[in-house]
Amino acid sequence: MHTDTQMPSASGGRIMLVGIGPGSTEHMTLRAREAIAEADTIIGYVTYIRLVADLIEGKEVIRKSMTEELDRAVEALARAREGRKVALISSGDAGVYGMAGPTYEVLFQAGWTPDSGIEVEIVPGASALNSCAALIGAPLTHDFCAISLSDLLTPWPVIARRLDAAAAADFVVALYNPKSGRRTRQIVEAQRLFLRHRHPDTPVAIVKSAYRRREHIVLSTLAQMTEADIGMLSTVLIGNSSTFVREGLMVTPRGYANKYDLDEGGSAREGERAGRSLSTGLNGWLAGLQEDLAAGIALETLAARHRLPADYLRETLAEPLDLLVASEAEEGGE
Repeated sequence: MHTDTQMPSASGGRIMLVGIGPGSTEHMTLRAREAIAEADTIIGYVTYIRLVADLIEGKEVIRKSMTEELDRAVEALARAREGRKVALISSGDAGVYGMAGPTYEVLFQAGWTPDSGIEVEIVPGASALNSCAALIGAPLTHDFCAISLSDLLTPWPVIARRLDAAAAADFVVALYNPKSGRRTRQIVEAQRLFLRHRHPDTPVAIVKSAYRRREHIVLSTLAQMTEADIGMLSTVLIGNSSTFVREGLMVTPRGYANKYDLDEGGSAREGERAGRSLSTGLNGWLAGLQEDLAAGIALETLAARHRLPADYLRETLAEPLDLLVASEAEEGGE
């Protein structure tokens, strides 16, 4: 990659990194539509350009292939230096596996700063995990993460370590770029790593082309997910140990049933208080650890039981519990 290092002092140009969401115009934000309308030049991957075809009539359009992300960013900078307003299109959100990162890399290499005459705006959009989750229920209600299976730029051992850690930590996981014509084994390896930590019946959703003409949804399990039709237009959502499927909907509970009696108007269960941590929250858990230690249970045994490092338990238990209790008393609601 090569860009000129001399930035103009005041070009009046503008780069708008526009996340268009899942691709349907009704799910595009108002600001995204405005940014495209304001732009003189539209730059994007050919598929994304087709998704906004009705909004770009009469504008300069530069189409690039899937692997030309840096070329798109360089083109955007070149047009902005000419004083043009450029909309650089990403599906989903430009900052989630989108064009925001490579564009800033190109800009910084070229010597750009926020006051160097070219304005940069990121226009957020719904990412694939948001769009897919909305179609299948509420799978992301508790902690989740996203991992791309593309090893074109990231070494596979790095991806594998992230998959293994996320699986062990019981995150709901959204897999981006799960499979392509040339990358077919990565999704199998992801499944293998997850099966080390998760039950084979763990719910999995495979959503292809969310909110687009060829939308296709399959609800499966961790053991059977690779039997589904998975490609580059698919997002794979793997549930955690609490995720369930009911009436065709995939739901990950937040944990309200642990604290509240849902059949009794949502009143707090015995031993719990509304607006306060669970009895097994940090303070309750630490109090239990202290009782176990006093009863003669070794710290290393407790660490193994809770699957946490012994040095973490040792350092945390060294803090006076009274200070932690006082801190909780100052807490607001959840």
